[in-house]
Amino acid sequence: MAPSLCFGPFRLHFMLLVFAILNTSLLASDPPLTLDYYASNCPTLFEIVKKEMECEVLSDPRNAALIVRLHFHDCFVQGCDGSVLLDDTISLKGEKKASTSINSLKGFRIIDRIKNKLESECPGIVSCADILTIAARDAVILVGGPYWDVPLGRKDSITASPELAETNLPAPDEGLMSIISKFLYQGLSVTDVVALSGAHTIGVARCQNVRARIYGDYESTSGIDPLSGSYLSSLRSTCPIGGDDNNITAMDYVTPELFDNSFYHLLLKGQGLLNSDQEMYSSLVGIETKKLVQKYAEDAIAFFQQFSDSMVKMGNITNEDSFTTGEVRKNCRFVNT
Repeated sequence: MAPSLCFGPFRLHFMLLVFAILNTSLLASDPPLTLDYYASNCPTLFEIVKKEMECEVLSDPRNAALIVRLHFHDCFVQGCDGSVLLDDTISLKGEKKASTSINSLKGFRIIDRIKNKLESECPGIVSCADILTIAARDAVILVGGPYWDVPLGRKDSITASPELAETNLPAPDEGLMSIISKFLYQGLSVTDVVALSGAHTIGVARCQNVRARIYGDYESTSGIDPLSGSYLSSLRSTCPIGGDDNNITAMDYVTPELFDNSFYHLLLKGQGLLNSDQEMYSSLVGIETKKLVQKYAEDAIAFFQQFSDSMVKMGNITNEDSFTTGEVRKNCRFVNT
């Protein structure tokens, strides 16, 4: 008798769960973080970060997405320890030039400015890792997204890992099961995959990362909707074959500067810009992810609540070494001397 077609995805999903359980060097668990960590030694912390982020997002709403992406990249490599902020030096190779980061990570100067303000107010107190975590929360709020409390007390690492940046971070054209496995390894769930991907409701993507999709299966997933056809023509005009890889286009063309659940509506229409996003709804193995996409498209409140919970969970991915060998950097780009 031929094996059931449903057995393969289930078995693969089970294997990924076992893999995640057996590989727990970095997990979203219960780190020594507290909500009032800086209450006595830097009481103006939240006010300073909020004010600086207000200025940055007001000047360009896309800055919100830049900071959220920085935070995601930081937490998926060595845990949320500020390693993504480190520049290359003679003795240290940072993560900024990894293939998963180069040309896609920006916003470093925003964190620099916030750090400079805090060093004037509370010198040597607030870690760059905590600054980035708070700034990501404020960025989401400033473009219409939800609020969540941010546990604090992270230390800045004295190391970086371009190797882990290459392997731990999901790629735009990566398959669904591979992406899920990377989240599971971090102690995150399938629900977290779908909820955190909702951050793509803001921000842009480079043509290099969408060209295979818009010249590939985009037409088959989006159907014969005239509006979809018009949008596809616009995308191909922005990203012609052989064109500039660094041209950009909004990942949510409906409300590109507003944090809402429009992203999930686009997936229902087959109009996800990144292959990795559309697979959450269209992949044959995405039974659970498809239901979650439908849920968040129908219920924005449920999406906001889960996104908040998932951001806290991701922010709790810690680098245990940083609590013993870490520091509070004076300059987020360099280890203290």
